[in-house]
Amino acid sequence: MQPASTRRLSRRTLVLSRRTLVSATAAGLVAAVAAPSRAAGAASTRFHTAGRVKAAADGFVRYSWPGIYFEARFRGTGVGVLLDDSLNDYDVQVDGSTTATLVTPGRTTAWVTGLTDTEHRVRLVKRTESPGGEGRFGGFVAAEGGAILARPAARRRQIEFIGDSYTAGYGNVSGTRDCSGNGGVDRNTDSDLSFGALTARRLGADYQINAFSGRGMVRNYNGSSPGTDFRTYYDRALLGVEGDVWRRPADWRPQAVVIGLGLNDFSTPLNPGERWGTQAELVAAYESAYHGFLDKLRARYGPRPYLVVSATDLGSSPFAETVEKIARTRNARGDERVGHWYYDDPTLDHLGCDWHPSARDHRVISGLLDEYLGTLPLCW
Repeated sequence: MQPASTRRLSRRTLVLSRRTLVSATAAGLVAAVAAPSRAAGAASTRFHTAGRVKAAADGFVRYSWPGIYFEARFRGTGVGVLLDDSLNDYDVQVDGSTTATLVTPGRTTAWVTGLTDTEHRVRLVKRTESPGGEGRFGGFVAAEGGAILARPAARRRQIEFIGDSYTAGYGNVSGTRDCSGNGGVDRNTDSDLSFGALTARRLGADYQINAFSGRGMVRNYNGSSPGTDFRTYYDRALLGVEGDVWRRPADWRPQAVVIGLGLNDFSTPLNPGERWGTQAELVAAYESAYHGFLDKLRARYGPRPYLVVSATDLGSSPFAETVEKIARTRNARGDERVGHWYYDDPTLDHLGCDWHPSARDHRVISGLLDEYLGTLPLCW
């Protein structure tokens, strides 16, 4: 829920971020960094992604949202990953195991070598948020004697997750609520371990994590950045580019959209000078905007997807009851494919940065979401 404006990299963090490689963990695998020229001739079209990306003139793709992933098949003893990104962190996964974590790698080709000379799968996933900037990925390249194979097929199941820091996995691998001394929020965030990513992978679904920490449906955390909210950015591929519009591919039609917006609207009291004089006025504005947002999703995806409006415990605030009311209203209007999911569990420890859910909490929440989705007649 912390506003993005308070999460700019400090000088200390910038020094830390110059480390290109954090870990190379799989037995028998090594990760090394070579000049991008080593990847000449790479076929950047031979990877699969469901994320919001935009093509660049040099064959790279650009993106901002957290949790974006790229997948490919290759044959041979190694694979290189082309990146141009001094802002984000990535995991490189080969055959389902994380072999390396790349911290703000810059413009480079990162290699995983020492593999058996057979067919493999590789997955690159963006761990961090970058609302003020963008990452660039140029494709995969096989080690000498190998080859990048035809791109993996898209998955039939698709889920979109819309939300704030909870959805993004903000600070989830910190292990302590104050992460100022262990690398800060960015080094302690792994969107691939967020509840949405966990649930999607368990279901064998492609997914998007369209989440922006600190943003609400009508009001941002503690009234920050007035005049903007999550809806300001939702249509974009590149969050920091005003007026940018993501062109949705015809084959991106999620069967479920899980929405988690409201923690930032209601978690702090109204400040003098904000647009809403009372909490009742804020609730009314939130309800109206939420219905408009659901109308937008219906216009985009049609009547078949389940739109799941979600809420969690926020003390005495009207958050949970308002979200439930929104779902009831939609159902009463004849849209039976709007569901309400309230999640909470007494074992949640909130040991992520700034009292956010920990990686363990995300596993718990993912299990609760699995159970809820199992009750819906989804058109898989």
